Amino acid sequence: MSETVLHAQGLEKRFGAVVAASEINVEVPKGACLGLIGTNGAGKTTFVNMITGYLKPDEGRITFGSVDITGMAPREITRLGVCRSFQIPQLYNSMTALENLEAAFGIVLLNSASGGWFVSPRTPVPGYGAPIRELAEQALERFELTAYRDKVTRVLPGGVRKVLDIAMAMAVQPTILLLDEPTSGVSAEEKFGIMDMVMGVVREAGTTVLFVEHDMEVVARHADRVLAFYDGRIIADGKPDEALNHEQVLKHIVGNTQHVTTGQ
Repeated sequence: MSETVLHAQGLEKRFGAVVAASEINVEVPKGACLGLIGTNGAGKTTFVNMITGYLKPDEGRITFGSVDITGMAPREITRLGVCRSFQIPQLYNSMTALENLEAAFGIVLLNSASGGWFVSPRTPVPGYGAPIRELAEQALERFELTAYRDKVTRVLPGGVRKVLDIAMAMAVQPTILLLDEPTSGVSAEEKFGIMDMVMGVVREAGTTVLFVEHDMEVVARHADRVLAFYDGRIIADGKPDEALNHEQVLKHIVGNTQHVTTGQ
């Protein structure tokens, strides 16, 4: 049986009279790739925000390994190894793609016991054994961003910005990576190529992934398990071919009664 890296138990979250999350119980095994689906307001991002510390659940408990992370600050949770990208990429818009990645690896170095505030550009980053510039160059190549190396990020295409945001999150070498709508704002022509590349890199690193996605083709292609949210609850939890064709999912999320084809 696979090791459980994340366990959400009895999560509840309300905003006044609105129930954003109710009776959320999820165990995530190491190395899994979970697709989170649901209409807008169904509770997907609320779930992600509770895991990553941007929202504190009103009730329930979240454990990462053996550590109770319920209500911890986002920075503390990130340092433990739970990282995320955002629907709107969080980038330094006046800096180049290379400089953004250097900043990400620089934060890893500064947060390490050996970092301190006074470091040389040649100081090896703990966990990597290489300096910041070298690691940033490697990340550009790994995420197919070399062509954008010296371009200021505010002028980059939407898909490239998404990938750069994910590359920066991966600098921490997270145990768990949460992606909030990684293909939103990405053209239909680009989305499969981008997701194939990103998921290939992330899965090769052994990272456990939870991703919020509205495109059922992307979910079917990359998830090995699907959590379907509706009205703050999980209405289906299973393999893609089961969850995507669940009666309630077809009714409330997919929007029709056609069979959803899974597989690549």
